[in-house]
Amino acid sequence: MTSESAPVPASGGADGSAGADCGEPGTVRPGGRTARVREAVLRAAGDALAEHGFGGLDLADVARRAEVGKTTVYRRWSTPAGLVADLLTDMAEQSLPRTDTGSLAEDLRANARLVVRTLTDPRQRALFAAVIAAATGDPRTAEALHGFYAVRIGEWSGCVEAAVARGEVPEGTDPGEVVAAVSAPLYYRLLASGAPLDEAAADRAAAAAVAAARAGVFVR
Repeated sequence: MTSESAPVPASGGADGSAGADCGEPGTVRPGGRTARVREAVLRAAGDALAEHGFGGLDLADVARRAEVGKTTVYRRWSTPAGLVADLLTDMAEQSLPRTDTGSLAEDLRANARLVVRTLTDPRQRALFAAVIAAATGDPRTAEALHGFYAVRIGEWSGCVEAAVARGEVPEGTDPGEVVAAVSAPLYYRLLASGAPLDEAAADRAAAAAVAAARAGVFVR
């Protein structure tokens, strides 16, 4: 797994019309009234996922929560997988940008602590667990999840690229592998071991990734 900034939940009021809907569900980039409907629906979808998991995600229930017409939701997103794909796209786009402290160790520590804050937030923890579980059996959800983390890896890779330029880590270091090494043990704690997710765990994960990067472990 990769690192990501804490996603900012979609927000906004409901609206009775979705405007012009076209293209693959979850790919339209709306504006105006359509954007407000999308924000309301995605917030409702996140709430429903956190409460009931992917198996309990029902488009009619999402429409009710968002206070929009069922026809709007079915026409725009078609399936729960399409709705989750759009939710993950929105989360990636609204996530906080990476830090830039001038030190790889500090940057990765900030990254790790941000991952921990995300995964210990009750709503976000449940939401991520639901999406990850769904991705194991639904190809569309898996593709959307991979896309979400690709965006977050791309955002945080800049701190490794800057460290290479400063001479902190060897030339040829793979930025994505370094970033992934930070959050992998944190997701292991979330999904497998059940060990505490706290700042101490975050700091150890970041320190281990930095030490490995400096030793050339991630050189391509």
